[in-house]
Amino acid sequence: MNVLLIYPKFPDTFWSFTFALSFIGKKAAFPPLGLLTVASLLPDKWSKRLVDVNVDSLKDKDLLWADMVFIGGMAVQRESAKQIIARCKALNLKVVAGGPLFTSEPDEFKEVDHLVLDEAELTFPAFLSDLQNGQPKKIYRASGFCDLCDTPAPSWDLIKTKRYASMSIQFSRGCPFNCEFCNVTTLFGHRSRLKTPQQIISELDLIYTLGWRGSIFFVDDNFIGNKGYLKTHLLPALIEWRKDKKGCVFFTEASINLADDPELLDLMVKAGFDAVFIGIESPDEASLTECHKTQNKNRDLLESVAIIHRSGLQVMGGFIVGFDNDMPSIFQKQIDFIQKSGIATAMVGMLQAIPGTRLFKRLQGESRVVDTFSGDNVNGTTNIIPRMGMDKLLDGYQSIMKQIYSPKYYYRRVRTLLKELKTPEIKQPINFQRFLSFFRSAFRLGVLGKERFQYWKLIIWTLIRKPRQLPTAITLSIYGHHYRKICELYIL
Repeated sequence: MNVLLIYPKFPDTFWSFTFALSFIGKKAAFPPLGLLTVASLLPDKWSKRLVDVNVDSLKDKDLLWADMVFIGGMAVQRESAKQIIARCKALNLKVVAGGPLFTSEPDEFKEVDHLVLDEAELTFPAFLSDLQNGQPKKIYRASGFCDLCDTPAPSWDLIKTKRYASMSIQFSRGCPFNCEFCNVTTLFGHRSRLKTPQQIISELDLIYTLGWRGSIFFVDDNFIGNKGYLKTHLLPALIEWRKDKKGCVFFTEASINLADDPELLDLMVKAGFDAVFIGIESPDEASLTECHKTQNKNRDLLESVAIIHRSGLQVMGGFIVGFDNDMPSIFQKQIDFIQKSGIATAMVGMLQAIPGTRLFKRLQGESRVVDTFSGDNVNGTTNIIPRMGMDKLLDGYQSIMKQIYSPKYYYRRVRTLLKELKTPEIKQPINFQRFLSFFRSAFRLGVLGKERFQYWKLIIWTLIRKPRQLPTAITLSIYGHHYRKICELYIL
């Protein structure tokens, strides 16, 4: 059996980092971790190839080689997935699909031959067994959640890692919280299910053996869902692992209550983490109450961010406008909070209702869901009818993005961050890629860019005040260029 695994194209979004990748000579931000893991579930005797459309073109000869195609992805990849499926069907190729996109919207893909949904560790074996017996079904669903101890290591041999800006690894699935707009618990449950430290170290060893010496993204939706296990098992193992390893740094996603645990912060920094994405959502208590973001309530959010920065972890923040409780003043409140916090990477989106969430069900019951969820929560669109009115929401959203990503305010925010951010303990080696990114940024941003005054002001300030933070300053300058390009193309 010749199996072709295909990963659909990501559109240009805040998360794609399209306009930043060219500075470092990379094709895509992250590898297709889900499909690489599915590949490891396939029989060893099968011939396997993977085409990531984000780094390679999908050629007819690839499709003609295959007996069957496996495709997976997220909602934001919907259009590309449909185009790929159409090409496969035109060649009478059997298509097997799974992952968050297909699990959330199975009725939208009737042309797919087999929908292997939910967690592949549970549904894939049943599909393979039926396929071997010549009686594969249309849809496979799981009634519960898998044990991650049964999850195999990804088949990294199917891709060229040097084409990506970061590698990915998964430690846990699930989140203990219950935010109304989030589909994590729908897909993966409330209980944090964990891999063993031995699994993680084995996966890291494999990535390291391949020659990787850059960033590694722990893709967990809430890395700190089980703090006790992190502190007693995984983080000590990571600290031990990196004693004789150079170059790799980690980043992840977590909840704001990370700021309440100085021991956990210290261990994460010693283990090699240097950044964390946190859903801030809103500085407004009423809106936090509305969306059941209980972990963010009754706390000084600015101080919580500052605590995390002072520990040595850079906070990347997610923000939402368009809650029912949002007043017209929310837009300036969001601007003020983002600027004061020093969160350079501020992902601000209009509220969207994701199929399967409690928000979707509530608003659908109120006849306020009007369009298909785009999968991109920072592209200036929404699939709901906001209580404040669409025109007011869009105008306010655009005012936020216009200000926070203007060179004047963005570079000012980066300096605020660097003033507070503890000097990193883990040193990344100066390599050709880092030299290249500096010279490209110096020319494209410092000579040709409209922001050249702010760029050189930041670089000189950093060299004088925080010289060891120069790589961070350059990276954030490049990110700022990407965010502005996305704003100009799709939002403003």
